[in-house]
Amino acid sequence: MPVQTSRPALTLSALWPDLALVAFLVAFDVVARLLPHAYGFLPIAASGLFAARVLRLPALAIVVPVAAMSISSGIGFGQDDWRIALIVYAAISIPALVGILSRGKLGAIGTVAIMLPCSLAFFAVSNFAVWAFSGMYSLDLAGLTQCYVAALPFLQYTVAGDMFWTAVLFGGYWAVQHVPALARRPH
Repeated sequence: MPVQTSRPALTLSALWPDLALVAFLVAFDVVARLLPHAYGFLPIAASGLFAARVLRLPALAIVVPVAAMSISSGIGFGQDDWRIALIVYAAISIPALVGILSRGKLGAIGTVAIMLPCSLAFFAVSNFAVWAFSGMYSLDLAGLTQCYVAALPFLQYTVAGDMFWTAVLFGGYWAVQHVPALARRPH
C-alpha cells in the first residue's frame, strides 16, 4: 500500500512573507503607475509573473495585478467602461496565470521568454476590448484594424517595460539570494 504524504498546511504565520511580498509588489506597482512613465512601461505584469514564481501560495499572485490596477485606478485614473476594465484586469493577470502553470519549469531565459507572449496577449486582448466597448471605433473589420493600428506605438513600451521589469525583479531576487554567498567565497 503506497504511503501518502501530505503537504504541511500553510499557517498564517508561514504566510506572512508571502503577504508582505504581495503588499510590497502592489504598492510598488501603484506608485509606478501613478508616477510619470512611458505609457505601458510598467511593472504590473512582471510583478504578477514574479509573484507566481516565488510565492509559497502561488494563487496569491493573481491578487498583485488586480489589486494594483484597482487601487491605482481609484486613486489617479478615471474608471473605464466596466467591460473594458474587467477585460484589462483579466489580461494583465495572464503573466500570473502563466507563472503558476510554469512554476519550477523554466530557468532565467525561459522566464523572460514567456513574458513576450504575455505582453502580446495583453496588447491583443485589451485593444480588442477598447474596440468592442469604447465606442471610438466602428464595430467592423475596418474599425478593429484602426484600433490596433492606433495602439501599435504603445506596444513597444509594453514589451520593453515587461521585459525590463521581469529582469529587474528576477535579477534582484537572484542577487538577494546569491550575492552574500558569493561575497563570502575566498578569492
